[in-house]
Amino acid sequence: MNGAFPEDARALDIWANAHVEGWRGPSRAKKFATGQSNPTYLIEAASGRYVLRRKPPGKLLKSAHMIEREFRVLKALEGTGFPAPRALALCEDESVIGTAFYLMANVDGRIFWDPALPDLPREGRRPIYDAMNEGLAKLHAIDVSAAGLSDYGKPGSYFARQLQRWTEQYRASETETVDDMDRLIVWLASHVPADDGRVALVHGDWRIDNMIFDADKPRLLAVLDWELSTLGHPFADLAYQCMYWRMPNASNGLGGLDRAALGIPTEAEYVAAYCRRAGLDSIPDWTFLIAFSFFRIIAIAQGVYKRSLDGNASNPERARQYGKAVPMMAGLAMEAVETGV
Repeated sequence: MNGAFPEDARALDIWANAHVEGWRGPSRAKKFATGQSNPTYLIEAASGRYVLRRKPPGKLLKSAHMIEREFRVLKALEGTGFPAPRALALCEDESVIGTAFYLMANVDGRIFWDPALPDLPREGRRPIYDAMNEGLAKLHAIDVSAAGLSDYGKPGSYFARQLQRWTEQYRASETETVDDMDRLIVWLASHVPADDGRVALVHGDWRIDNMIFDADKPRLLAVLDWELSTLGHPFADLAYQCMYWRMPNASNGLGGLDRAALGIPTEAEYVAAYCRRAGLDSIPDWTFLIAFSFFRIIAIAQGVYKRSLDGNASNPERARQYGKAVPMMAGLAMEAVETGV
């Protein structure tokens, strides 16, 4: 699936016939333009439609592109009632299509690429955001032990560990000095909140275009892209989505838009709705959480950009746009730090 489709499709069919119940070939693969980290394909086989996620080719950063973790968490979620695609089979034999991959069921529905939801009437937008909010609260309420995920991440010190991990990832893919990012890393290191003992299954990339909604109702059908999931602090997911209220619309955000006119909840309203569902009075350390969210997405974007320079990005043009956005996002993070808002 790296260009040699006839050969790769035949190899996939042979493997899937032995590992996926009901599989019937021949199959065809069509690459989705999205999926910057792990290339993703729609597989159309005689037995139906499936989705394939694979690791990218080439040299990979340590602990990145962990599709094995994606597969594990999807299997665990099957018994929880949480909306996620059904994982079908994992292949760690790189000889089949060139990298490890897994297959999951295809979910038909709507994906909203623009968080401003321009294709919906004003009254239809808030319910979509409320469905996302409800889904996030449900995710964080999952009993990780009952789901078999008690060892899915290290307990405690989530933000300190994440700060170390993503700083290392950023430095490993750094292509130029970004002063605001350097300042942000220093500020975050000196403002890590004390561990409050909260641990939940966190998604790690909770945003609207990682979700599939019912074609006719504001109902969340499936949450996609679990590569960054782990046991962590639930407030990280909440702040990560709210970060997009501050990003420009050109970068899949809501910054600069009149949310009231659009019928989209404000950041404060979204946080308040989550608190009601989670039984909380408020979210402490909000400035840190927002700044941390920017830091992490910058590290991810820089890694995507570096892969484009190395010639193994999933979508080279989009990867270059990610790289161009790094200084902008670092500036927004420092603006949050300096204003405390």
